Amino acid sequence: MASIVFRSSTATSGQSIDQIGRRSQSRPRSTQRHDSGLTHFAELVQSISHQDVERRYREEEADNRIPSDDAPGSSQFPGDDGKTIISWEVNDKENPYNWPKWRKNVILVTTMVTVINSTMGSALPSMAIPYMTKEWGVTSQVQFVLPISTFLMGYVFGPIVWGPMSEHIGRRNLSVGCFMMFTIWTMACALAPNWPAILVFRFFVGTFASAPIAVTTGILADVFQDPVTRGRAMAWFMVTTVFGPLLAPIISGFSSTSIGWRWTFWIGLIFAGLTLIMLLALPETYAPVLLSRRAAKIRKGDPNAQVYAAADLEPKDFKQLATRVLTRPIRMIMTELIVSAVCLYLSLIYAIFYMSFQAFPIIFQDVYGLSPGVTGLCYLPIGLGAGIALPIFFSYDRILANAQSRGAPWSKQEEFRRLPLATIGGPLFVISLFWLGWSARSDVSFVAPMLAGIPFGTGFILIFMALLNYITDAYEIFAASANAAASSCRSVFAVVLPFATTPMFTQLGISGACSLLGGLSLVMCVIPFIFIWKGEEIRARSKFCIALKERKLEMERRNEEQQRRIAAANGGGTNIEKETV
Repeated sequence: MASIVFRSSTATSGQSIDQIGRRSQSRPRSTQRHDSGLTHFAELVQSISHQDVERRYREEEADNRIPSDDAPGSSQFPGDDGKTIISWEVNDKENPYNWPKWRKNVILVTTMVTVINSTMGSALPSMAIPYMTKEWGVTSQVQFVLPISTFLMGYVFGPIVWGPMSEHIGRRNLSVGCFMMFTIWTMACALAPNWPAILVFRFFVGTFASAPIAVTTGILADVFQDPVTRGRAMAWFMVTTVFGPLLAPIISGFSSTSIGWRWTFWIGLIFAGLTLIMLLALPETYAPVLLSRRAAKIRKGDPNAQVYAAADLEPKDFKQLATRVLTRPIRMIMTELIVSAVCLYLSLIYAIFYMSFQAFPIIFQDVYGLSPGVTGLCYLPIGLGAGIALPIFFSYDRILANAQSRGAPWSKQEEFRRLPLATIGGPLFVISLFWLGWSARSDVSFVAPMLAGIPFGTGFILIFMALLNYITDAYEIFAASANAAASSCRSVFAVVLPFATTPMFTQLGISGACSLLGGLSLVMCVIPFIFIWKGEEIRARSKFCIALKERKLEMERRNEEQQRRIAAANGGGTNIEKETV
C-alpha cells in the first residue's frame, strides 16, 4: 500500500539548522518550552489524523475489491497471509449503494421520523414549564430555562460518542439502542416526582436523542453514492429537523392548559413508541459491518475457511477507540478550519433558534396577551419558511446540473455545489431578526412579527442545508464525525445563550435584543462567501483534506483500472442505474 508522506515544516527552504538554532536560542526558555509543547501536540494530532485516514481508506479499498499497488492480489490483505478478504462484487445486491430506490427511500423516511422525535423532545416542555415550576414551587427565572438546557447538554456530549461509534460498530444497533433509551427516559419525565429529577431525566433524554442527529448523515452517505442524490436526501432530512421543535410548543401549550403538563411527555412517548416500530425495521447500512457479517456467515458454514472482511483485521482495542475513534470530532474542530468555521456559524443560528422558546412568550404573551397554546401556533410560519427552502434547494440543483452539462467552469468547483444556498439563507435570517424586533409593538398586529418566521425558517434551513452538505462532501467517509463535531458545538451555544434571553430582552427591549442578534448573524453570514472565495485554498492547506483527497484519488484510479479489466474480460461495460430520490 502506497503510504502518504507528510514532511515536517520545521526547517523551511533557505534556512539552515544553525540559523534556526540561533533564532531559538534568542528566545526565552519558557517560550521555547511552550512552543515545543504546542508543536509536539500539533504533530501528534496530525499523526493520528493521517493514520485515521490511511486506515479507513485501506478498509474502503478492500471492501470494494480494489487491489493495492504493493499487494499480491485483491484477495490478500497486506500483512495477513493466508486470510482471504471478501469485498463487494460489481453490482453486488447487498451493497447499500445498489439497494433498490424504494428501500433507500424507506430508510430516508425512517430517519426523518426518528429525527422529528429527537428535535421535538428538545422543546417539548417549552410551554409546560410555568405549570411544572408552579407544581414544584420553583420561582427562580434562571431555572425556567433548565428543562431545555439540560436536554441540550446531552446534545453536547452524545454526538461526540455516537457519531464516531457508528463508524466503528455500525449504524443500526446503535440507532435502535439509543432510541429505546430515549423512549424510556421520556417516560421517566412523564413520571418525574420533583424538579431535580426531571432535570436529570431530561439530560439523559437529550444524550440518547442526539444519536439520530449524529448518525443519520452517515446513514445517508452509506446508501446514496451520488453527491447530488445524497444532497437531496439531506435536504429532506434537514427540513424535518425544524418541524420537531415547532410541533413541541403546540403540544405543550394546549395539553398543559387542558389535560395537564405531564401529558406533554405522554404524547411524546406515544409518538416515540410508534416510531420505534419503524426503526426496528431499519437495516444495517455501514459497509464494513455488512461485510464482516458476510465473512462470519461463511466461517460459520465452513469452520476451516480463513475468510474475513477488511474491518475484521483492524485492531479494535480500547486504545484505538480512545485515541482514534472518539477523538475524531474533537480533532476536526481543533485542526480543520472548515469544520471550525461551520461550527461557529451553525452554533449561533442554532442558539438563536432555541432562544426563541424564551423570546416568543415575551413577545406574544407579554406584549399581545396570547394564550400558551396560541403562542405555540406562532411558530408555524417558521415551518412554512422551512418548507419554502425545499423548492429553492431543488431549483438551484437544476441550475447547477444544467451548468455542469454545459461545462461551465464555476460548476466544477466544490464550493459551488451547495454553498450558494447559504449566501441566500444568511441574509434572509438577518432580515427576519430585524423584522421580528422592530415590528413587535402593541400598536402593530401580532401577525406582523409572526410573519417574520417565514424568512427565519427559510434562512435557517438553507444555511444548514448548505453547510452540513458541504462538510459531508468534504469529509465523506468521516461525515458522521464531522457532523457530530458540528452538532456538539452548536448544542453548547444552545445551552448557554438561552440563559441570557430574558435578561437581554429585559435590558435591551425586544427591538434592541433582536437587533443585537441580527448584527451578530450579519457578521457570521460572510463565512459562506469566504468559503466560495477561498475554500479551495483552505482545503488545499488542510492536512485532513489532503490525505482524504490523495487516498480517494488513488482508490478511484485503481478502481477505474479494475473496471476496465472487468469490462474487457466481459466484452462490454456494466450498466449502473442512476440514483434518484
